[in-house]
Amino acid sequence: MKKTILILATLMLGSSTMLTSCADDFLDTIPTSEIGDETAYSTGENLMTIINGMHRNMYVRQNSSQGQNGYTAQLIVSDVLGDDVVFPSTGNGWFVSTLRWLDINNESSGNIAYPWNFWYSMMRNANNVITYGQDAGGNQTLKNNAIGQAYAYRAFGYFQLVQLYANRYEAGKTNSQLGVVIRLDPSPELMEDPKERSTVEEVYKQIWSDLDQAEKQLTGISKLHNSHFSLDNVQGLKARVALVQQDYAKEAQYAKEARGVLTLMTQTQYKAGFNDYTNPEWMWGVKIISDQTDYFGNFHAYMSRNYNSTQIRTAPKVMNTKLYNAFPSTDVRVQVVDPTGKHTSLGLPSNYSLFAYTSQKFLSESTASSLGDVPFMRVAEMYLIEAEALYKLGKEADSKTVLSTLVKARDTSFTTFTTTGDAYYQQILLNRRLELWGEGFRFYDLKRLGQKLDRTGANHNTTVINNVYTIEASDNRWQWVIPQAEINSNPLLKQNPS
Repeated sequence: MKKTILILATLMLGSSTMLTSCADDFLDTIPTSEIGDETAYSTGENLMTIINGMHRNMYVRQNSSQGQNGYTAQLIVSDVLGDDVVFPSTGNGWFVSTLRWLDINNESSGNIAYPWNFWYSMMRNANNVITYGQDAGGNQTLKNNAIGQAYAYRAFGYFQLVQLYANRYEAGKTNSQLGVVIRLDPSPELMEDPKERSTVEEVYKQIWSDLDQAEKQLTGISKLHNSHFSLDNVQGLKARVALVQQDYAKEAQYAKEARGVLTLMTQTQYKAGFNDYTNPEWMWGVKIISDQTDYFGNFHAYMSRNYNSTQIRTAPKVMNTKLYNAFPSTDVRVQVVDPTGKHTSLGLPSNYSLFAYTSQKFLSESTASSLGDVPFMRVAEMYLIEAEALYKLGKEADSKTVLSTLVKARDTSFTTFTTTGDAYYQQILLNRRLELWGEGFRFYDLKRLGQKLDRTGANHNTTVINNVYTIEASDNRWQWVIPQAEINSNPLLKQNPS
């Protein structure tokens, strides 16, 4: 019997090792080393066990590093590389080298290797489910659900990788620049074979193929939990991909379809701490339960205002003052930012450092617990994507109608947009920055728009950012280098310029 050693156990990709979780009941009852293909992929129930392990892998610690907690850690990296999340001090050092843009042209950096290894490991599990799960018996709805989610994970993995390790997609061009390696076969032997990087265009073609398959598989299947992929958030992923490709018609279509009848949260819910997956606006996210907490490694141990960690006490997250000042005080999205830094409503202990314009958008369960659910996709994002797409399609009035729905939900004093043309477009982008602050979008937005990093004129600390105020859009560092260990193990891989 062929042994399956890949399922949420220690994974090997080329020369890189990834630790993943094996805490599911299925893997507890059968030792991983004794799981055969016939058992692991024999039923829809077993396939869903594997998928649930992949969901968990999105937030658990890997590589014995509390700064490498799945996708949740990568959300922090994206915003740290940008201009809107400000570090008032270096704290205990986490993410500071990334803040200074010191990692992404260093092929030996573990921070550079992490997303590469993480997503290829996740996609390898997805390949197993897609390939071996076709013959599964048992509950056919669960089988279709699991395979659909595996396609979604594979698409999302390639989407993340091509945005990091390749030059940006530009509509109207061939996009023949090198992307990443496409691997669809689950065989360990084939996975270790040398393979060239596909072009950016080819990678996006694969992403769309997988998303189409995910949509087909998941149509008519009810979402079991917000951590799962379902029809709405797969359509949301299509809207995101179209946004990056500047395919405005698809952007508008899928963003509207994705949000459907889903509602925006109330202002009270907005102020509640962004820590509850049952929020009606959340389309995709993770719930971290108490017996799986990682304490200092959880997302809220870095991004909340109240958890009692060295990072939160000494380096709470601050909002860029230029962004804060672009909105009226009646907007709930700036009401979660305290210009004084005192946060009197939270009753912070006296040993918490106070800095102006710190945010309490994210709140952990308590000062003693860093537990808190983490959002990956929200209805508000779909409004923003649709509004941007409609503007680019020359439908400014329709765009304003869509965006006004979102802004009125956040600011009861708002009436209408009075600007037109590019001035209005800048309002779309500003609202996107404010609405999605801290949720992991800023680096990707700057890159897709071809804009430079610009931290000037705001409240960035010169010493903390090591004078890294601007990074031009032409800088090679927008395209991360490929981990050297991967280059060493695959002679067909061509390195990016550093």
